[in-house]
Amino acid sequence: MTFVVTQACIKCKYTDCVSVCPVDCFHEGPNFLVINPEGCIDCGVCIPECPASAIYEEGNVPADQQEFIEINARLAQLWPVIDSAKEPLEDADAWVDITNKKQYLEEACTDKA
Repeated sequence: MTFVVTQACIKCKYTDCVSVCPVDCFHEGPNFLVINPEGCIDCGVCIPECPASAIYEEGNVPADQQEFIEINARLAQLWPVIDSAKEPLEDADAWVDITNKKQYLEEACTDKA
């Protein structure tokens, strides 16, 4: 089983999880992070580090966020690896408790990522 970043990360992009990942399986997009299921070793150290509580074990992803399993797998193939922590998005704290953010997911990777 792998771990999955869900919609709570959208428009926040805290990277506390990245700094503890022993295999560099996080990938960074414009306003969201994903986990590459091919690289994840299922250690789970990222879960308690996420301030947005956005990371779930694949088998525990909430029913209304199951599509993020496919989103993580697909976008991990398109986005670059992030292997060290960065500052979160400027207004991350304002977005962290907002739900139903999928419509804000920016999939096109730019030089800002």
